Amino acid sequence: MHTVNLRQKFDQFSDHWHPRIVAELNGQQVKVVKLLGEFVWHHHDHEDELFLVISGTLKMEFRDRTEVIEAGEFIVVPRGVEHRPVAESEVALVLFEPANTLNTGNVTGELTRPNEKLERL
Repeated sequence: MHTVNLRQKFDQFSDHWHPRIVAELNGQQVKVVKLLGEFVWHHHDHEDELFLVISGTLKMEFRDRTEVIEAGEFIVVPRGVEHRPVAESEVALVLFEPANTLNTGNVTGELTRPNEKLERL
């Protein structure tokens, strides 16, 4: 048991769309990631995801609307809901999701990061 300092974790990397695992609990992983630009449209068949914005402004696009999430706010995307995160400027966020969650959900491509290959900080 150790305190996790999010600022220190975010200072350890500068790339985008590459989550790192910082903790695990009850079958869930806590991940930190920096975003910039548009991600891919995707959904998760079996997992809900929580996006907690630490800095910046995240736009979460859904097929019927866009939600804007500011620093200190979060959004839960329920399983099965198609979505696309968009960061017009850099966003630092924390993800809470089941340990088996693939970041690109039902699609694979150059932004796909399999969990077994994720770095642990």
